[in-house]
Amino acid sequence: MEIDRRSIWVLLGLKGLRPLFFLCVLLLFWYVVTMPVPAGLTPEGKNAIAIFLLCLVFWVTNVIPLAITSLFAIVLVPLLGVLPRDEVYGLFGNEAVFFILGAFILAGAVMHSGLSNRIALAIMEKSGASPKRLLISIYLLASVLSFFMSEHAVAAMLFPIVLDIAKGIGLKPGRSGYGKLLFLSLAWGCVIGGVATFLGGARVPLAVGILHETTGATIDFFTYMVAVFPLVAVMLLVGYLVLTRAFRIDVESVGKAHELLARRIHAMGKMSSNEYAVGTVLVLTIISWAIWGSTTGLATIALTSVVVLFVFRLVRWKDIEEYVNWGIILMYGGAIILGSALERSGAAYWMAEKVIGGWVTSPLTAIAIFSLFTLVLTEGISNAAVIAILLPVAIGISGRFDMDPAIVTYSIAVPAGLAFSLPLSTPANAIAVSSNYLTVRDMAKVGVLMSLTAWIVFNLAVRFYWPLVGLGS
Repeated sequence: MEIDRRSIWVLLGLKGLRPLFFLCVLLLFWYVVTMPVPAGLTPEGKNAIAIFLLCLVFWVTNVIPLAITSLFAIVLVPLLGVLPRDEVYGLFGNEAVFFILGAFILAGAVMHSGLSNRIALAIMEKSGASPKRLLISIYLLASVLSFFMSEHAVAAMLFPIVLDIAKGIGLKPGRSGYGKLLFLSLAWGCVIGGVATFLGGARVPLAVGILHETTGATIDFFTYMVAVFPLVAVMLLVGYLVLTRAFRIDVESVGKAHELLARRIHAMGKMSSNEYAVGTVLVLTIISWAIWGSTTGLATIALTSVVVLFVFRLVRWKDIEEYVNWGIILMYGGAIILGSALERSGAAYWMAEKVIGGWVTSPLTAIAIFSLFTLVLTEGISNAAVIAILLPVAIGISGRFDMDPAIVTYSIAVPAGLAFSLPLSTPANAIAVSSNYLTVRDMAKVGVLMSLTAWIVFNLAVRFYWPLVGLGS
């Protein structure tokens, strides 16, 4: 039990501020809705901006859950006449939403079967008694697993294993340099690996969904991987160099951790037929996404795999429902609707011209600005909210320079996943800091360097690598 020791007057003051905050926000919303329509903007566009500003405040402050903010947007868009009611609720059935649902269920099946835990233990056990090899194995394992599962789930899965290792070799929380490295490698491995494919987080499917609903264009599974993998490889190398120089490895051997991992693997016994079957379904699904994703559809393949899991009784609903984050699904459905409302009403283009139109002088400048804004914002608010805020505006300005809107989508979807500095930016960072072996200051001190490097590497890839693989700006 935790006791709040703050003064009763402080608590009463904070409680009283919440209604005042909502009142101020709603008054601002009403002012925008009732103000005269600005030149170059339609009444529907003005109302779309009012809804956007309302959601922006709620997303940034997190005063109400992100999913509830999105539901608010779903209600207001037809209520204020921005889009017809039938069209609004039809947008919620976007393919990206069902792809996210299928990915959650597949990841849940892999975790519930114990396959992911077995793989993690086996790889780390093979690292031997060398502190540096164990560190590399955790870092790369977190990264590779995040190619195929949500980075948040990977961090949650590996955390107790890494915590046991830290305790097993007697590391002192907050004081051991090697302890800081272990948990920082866990967090950064998840973050970097999480941007490699559509499966590392739901933000990329969200961005692709907004792109498709607003422009009709799309990005397929294989094309995305080709575009992003060199960035991931470079960032993994940079991350390792930063890690091994940021803090001192103050242990000579991790033999006790090696013994602990060996005991855990022995306790799991032989690999079950269920693990083999679930692993086979996952591998075949990923191959299908890469080969037929652009023709058959990512969501269709994902849901087909989910049906196979249940038909062959490889998983039960009660086993995996805890892994399905319905709040995220509601959040993303609402974000897609809001993005469509901004684009179709002309509000996105109008805002782009007013806010950053004077700064953007070329396509490369536009990408540099949007990727920088994204990296800064994603340290403080949900990466899904960053995409919902910036992507409609970015797509709106892409027509000004005859840019491919898919390129603009990359410039926001990829940096939105590269949050290295603060625990509030991504659950992977928060989980690492919760260990008490790593402080917020430790993470921020080296995270800023990683964020700056990520921005530079991303823009170099846009300038020199993307044209080589047919991605022009």
